[in-house]
Amino acid sequence: MQPFDINKIPLTKYLFFTGKGGVGKTSAACATAVTLADNGKKVLLISTDPASNLQDVFNTELNNKGIQIQEVPRLYVANLDPIQAAAEYRESVIAPYRGKLPDVVISNMEEQLSGSCTVEIAAFNEFSHFITDIQSQKEYDHIIFDTAPTGHTLRMLQLPSAWSNFISENTHGASCLGQLAGLEDKKKMYRNAVETLADGSMTTLILISRPEDAPLKEAQRASKELSELGVNNQMLVVNGVLLAFDDQISHSLYKKQQKALKHVPLSLQKVSTYYIPLRAYNITGIENVRALLNKDNYILSQDRVSCPKIPNLKDVIQDLYKTKKKVIFTMGKGGVGKTTIAAAIALGLASKGEKVHLTTTDPAAHLKFVIDENRGITMSHIDEHEELRKYQEEILSKARETMSEDDLAYVEEDLRSPCTQEIAVFRAFAQVVEKAENEIVVIDTAPTGHTLLLLDSTQSYHREIKRSQGDIPESVKKLLPRLRNKDETEVIIVTLAETTPVYEAMRLEEDLKRAGINSKWWVINSSLYKTGTTNKMLSAKASNEIAWINKVDAHANGNFAVISWSDGEIKGDKLLKL
Repeated sequence: MQPFDINKIPLTKYLFFTGKGGVGKTSAACATAVTLADNGKKVLLISTDPASNLQDVFNTELNNKGIQIQEVPRLYVANLDPIQAAAEYRESVIAPYRGKLPDVVISNMEEQLSGSCTVEIAAFNEFSHFITDIQSQKEYDHIIFDTAPTGHTLRMLQLPSAWSNFISENTHGASCLGQLAGLEDKKKMYRNAVETLADGSMTTLILISRPEDAPLKEAQRASKELSELGVNNQMLVVNGVLLAFDDQISHSLYKKQQKALKHVPLSLQKVSTYYIPLRAYNITGIENVRALLNKDNYILSQDRVSCPKIPNLKDVIQDLYKTKKKVIFTMGKGGVGKTTIAAAIALGLASKGEKVHLTTTDPAAHLKFVIDENRGITMSHIDEHEELRKYQEEILSKARETMSEDDLAYVEEDLRSPCTQEIAVFRAFAQVVEKAENEIVVIDTAPTGHTLLLLDSTQSYHREIKRSQGDIPESVKKLLPRLRNKDETEVIIVTLAETTPVYEAMRLEEDLKRAGINSKWWVINSSLYKTGTTNKMLSAKASNEIAWINKVDAHANGNFAVISWSDGEIKGDKLLKL
């Protein structure tokens, strides 16, 4: 494995950084962009992540067109805010009809163009524009994409052909036609986007992973699925590799990382692999972004933890038990350990005699690696493809009872639309939450952006069901009121004691407040500060955590817990000790 030195690696015009949430995609993409710009290249860096943090890294307010970075004059950065993109897309579709069609028709169009499906379409539309725009191709030497967590990215990359097929095969019109109306004249752009992605002389896919088992498996999955899409020019970059050790904690971390690296999945071993060393500092600010690929900087913080006693996860579980919460979410940025915390909460409540159901909406589905069904805990996983299949079968079965062959063809086309999957997943989500009638439901959610899109689809689902069938399932009727009842529902915000995860968690909390959903507790996971390490680099990292522990303490009015970094896998009975 060689160092990730971009002065020695030939790079194509388009560079995609992808991987599991929290592995350092943004840091690696930013460092690459800044280094290339410092070397005299003109660079455009774009985030397609609904939960992007590029503005934190560059400390600059960004837009979806590209802002020049003052300290790096040849670097331009764009943040494809999907909400803003959706609003612009919605207006581009509706504007030609304003003043020409009745207000009631315009209102209906606006309603159809709301919701998560439109947000995803709009984000993809923006992404396709950048990868096919001739002007951008001429203007920039490199265009770098810092993508969303893997599942979202894969879905987005798969959409061009899905949508192209849907648009070309649609002859009757369908429920999503309003949302897709603005895309019919863009099929050529989507075809070009797919061709550019598959052209190895134009595009490189850079899979980012931590030296840990789960992110490496996720990288393998992404590599395989993208190969099937024709994206074969790939490289693997392992971020955060510890190169030396001198105390028990650093030795444990070194051994853990080396073990994971020895067991890199076979198919990934064929891909050119590089590494970025573990750094003592947070990757924010131009100075640290510049340093990431070439030097470390050990500065011990003089901060002190302000609270007299740091609470444990047991304190959080006791509060959930005492206040009789029925629906408990763990939310936060990808890679912060939501699955472990959800499993620990489920086991903690079950050990107090409660009946608990534990579920996940994360496409990566890591729950089964952490905990077994036992001692009053049942488990489930919302599988998007399976839910889509079930939903399609159910609707078609009902339709066959009353409809003619022509009408059935219409329904079948409708069910092939990309909006249908979102509806199917949402329905499954509502059904799981309904279990809270009889037991406690603990939900390990997908990474932030995906979760919010899922919650947002509530309104889309209401409208879709009303339009197509006229009946709304009881589980859906009860869902939002239940999520907004703070006596019944609690959201545990999970983060790391680092700049970006904390700021991102605060943005999540604001979004939840706007949606009327309560969140009281914060959990800081994998804290090196709590280990008491004496290793020079790790203790510098640990000292930098203190400011963030204090910030969370003040922000959450003391309602927080800190979990120590652990060398072994936390699963089974170990979960009870957090």
